[in-house]
Formats: sequence, C-alpha cells, structure tokens
Amino acid sequence: MTNWLKRVVVTGIGAITPIGNNLTEYWQGLLSGRNGIGPITVFDASRHACRIAGEVKGFDPHDYMERKEAKRMDRFAQFAVSASKQALADAELEINELNADQIGVLIGTGVGGIKIIENQQEVYLTKGPSRCSPFLVPMMIANMAAGLTAIHTGAKGPNSCTVTACAAGSNAVGDAFRLIQRGYAKAMICGGTEAAITPLSVAGFASAKALSTRNEDPASASRPFDRDRDGFVMGEGSGILILEELQQALARGAKIYGEIVGYGMTCDAYHMTSPVPDGRGATRAMELALKDGGLTPDLVSYINAHGTSTSANDSTETKAIKKALGERAYQIPISSTKSMTGHLLGGSGGIEAVATIMAIANDKIPPTINLHNPDPECDLDYVANASRDGVVEVALSNSFGFGGHNVTLAFKKYV
Repeated sequence: MTNWLKRVVVTGIGAITPIGNNLTEYWQGLLSGRNGIGPITVFDASRHACRIAGEVKGFDPHDYMERKEAKRMDRFAQFAVSASKQALADAELEINELNADQIGVLIGTGVGGIKIIENQQEVYLTKGPSRCSPFLVPMMIANMAAGLTAIHTGAKGPNSCTVTACAAGSNAVGDAFRLIQRGYAKAMICGGTEAAITPLSVAGFASAKALSTRNEDPASASRPFDRDRDGFVMGEGSGILILEELQQALARGAKIYGEIVGYGMTCDAYHMTSPVPDGRGATRAMELALKDGGLTPDLVSYINAHGTSTSANDSTETKAIKKALGERAYQIPISSTKSMTGHLLGGSGGIEAVATIMAIANDKIPPTINLHNPDPECDLDYVANASRDGVVEVALSNSFGFGGHNVTLAFKKYV
C-alpha cells in the first residue's frame, strides 16, 4: 500500500434484512441458517409466475423517524436512513458542527423508488396528472437514499449514489473507502439499499427468466451452487457500514470490527444480463482487490460469493474464483448468504459486506443453505447448510451486476 494512503477501518454496522432488522438479529440469522424467503405479501402476486420473495418483516420506520418524514420516503430510502442511524449508534459516532464536513454518505441502489413510480402511475391513469403527488420525483430518484441519510444525520461531507445494478452496494463501499484513503473524508456512511418487491419489478425479472418459480417450496428456492437451482429470489433491505480513518477511530476509542484494504472494479463489456462465460471480468476484480490490498491468494480465508442461485452466475463465479486464486481456491471456505436473504439487488453488497466483516470479527463463517446436490461445475467448498468456526484473517466479498459490473472488496483483521 502506498505510504501516504490512509488506513480505513469499520467501526459501525446497521442492517435491515429479511432475516433480522438489526445487526444482532441478522448475524444470528446467518449463523443459524435462518430462511428469509416466503410467499409475497406486500402485493397480490397470484397472477405472477414468481410468487415468493425475501421480504423485510416487522420493520417500522417510525422507530427511526417522524411519521410525516416516513410518508415522504419510498421504502428503499426508509431502509437506508434507518440502517444508517443504527450504524452511527453502533459506532458511537456523533455528527456535530465540528466534524460534519468530514463525514460523508455513499449509498448504492439498483432500482431506487420503483414502488412510488408504480403507485403514481396508477394515480395518473385513473385520476389524471393533476392528482400525482408532488413528492413523486424526490421519492423515486435513486440518490435520495444518500441525500435523506445526510439530512437525517447531519453529514455534510462527500455525498453520492452508485447505481450499478447488483454491484451498487459494493461500489458504494469501495468508493467510500477510496475517499477516506485519499483524505477527502474522515468517515463515511456507506452501503446499499433496495425495496423492489413490487408487481412490475417482479414481473420484469420473471419475464427475463431470472427468478425461481419454486413457489410451493419457498424455503428451498434460493439454492446457490446447487444442481437444482432455477433462478434467484428477490430480497429487500439495507446494509450500512461506518468506514473511518484509522487514526480518528483510535483517537476517539472506537471499537474496530476490521479493516478494508482492497477494492477491485471491472466490466465484462459482454452482455446486458449474462456474465462473460469464462468469468474473466470477475477474475480481474478479485485480482485487483488483492493487489490493492497487498494480499496474495494464500492469505484469503473466506469469500462471500455473489452466488445468486442462477445457472450462469454460480458456475461462472466458480471459474473466476479458481482463476483468481489458483489451487488455493479449493482450500477457501465460500458461502452465498443470498441462500437465506434472497438477492437484494443493489442492496446485496451492503448486507454482504456486513456478513464478511462479521466473519472476520467473530471467526465464524456463515453457510450456504439448501445446498444438497452440488452442481458438478461448482466444486469448491461452499460451507453447505451449517455455519463453521474458523479463523478468518482476510476475506473477499464479490458483487456482480447486470451490464457486466464486477466488484470485489477485500477486508482483513485489524492489527
């Protein structure tokens, strides 16, 4: 690592997910193999080919904001603001007039406010344009998760939004890392958020043959790396990290979960929705993250895989891991936590970065549930069906998105 670059650590975490609405619930859910997939309840899905999803249950935005404020936010922004407040509380980081300019926000989303778009389209068609909400635009635009988080927390530093499909959350964490590393901020609230379980969104993904139709058995529908996988299952929620410049964190006596040391980003430049078959883009993302962090394959002790439970992704990611890590790939525990949460699209990189840093902090590796008949093309150690104890010194988190976006984040124990 170049000497003048700042070291960056994780000091706070927030999580709202289909298996738990705070960090403790989410982490315990992962380790116990809790299933967060069930029948869709947020709308009538009876006409849909896919009728299952990973919904966030029991979430009340009023625990984090006034009713009037919540009413003016789409669900994806409610998740982000709420998880960000959790993360700041966990970090015991107070934003005040002395430090606000040095604390920023970078939150990714793949879809943004699609729920309000669908609702207001119905209003437009049935009641006319004059009846559309004046809050339609600020509720639907993707950057509003980051903007509203800043408004609600007072963070006045760098503020942006990544919109790179299913890589958006990881891009946000990586870009936030770069800002602190280069001295543009002292701390960043970063991660991903999504709330796209809506009639139109589910219909669109189903028409693209991307979703599982295991409607009668939702608990086993998300089955990454399994021979019988038939598509991903949509999820929703938000995962937020507080990244902080090391010396500031030490000066204020912050607890440190771990250190972020590498960020690799590439593009397949191949196809709108399919990964390049030989996985070369994902391979390069992992190689770049390792190089960025001054790491070698023999140091990697866990990978949180993108692992969507689609035919193309899981076999291609397996190829990419082998190419990036060589023979070491066969010795590394790998898991897809999407088997439990479903795929949060732009929010997935956020909750999966949380899972990765928690694996390092606790020396525990979450499982890939529903892996009963491994695909012969997926022949690595996917920590099938039960969590595992094991020292995790260095871990990678992979995220790949439509459009060919590839991102790998590298974390390590803080020493």
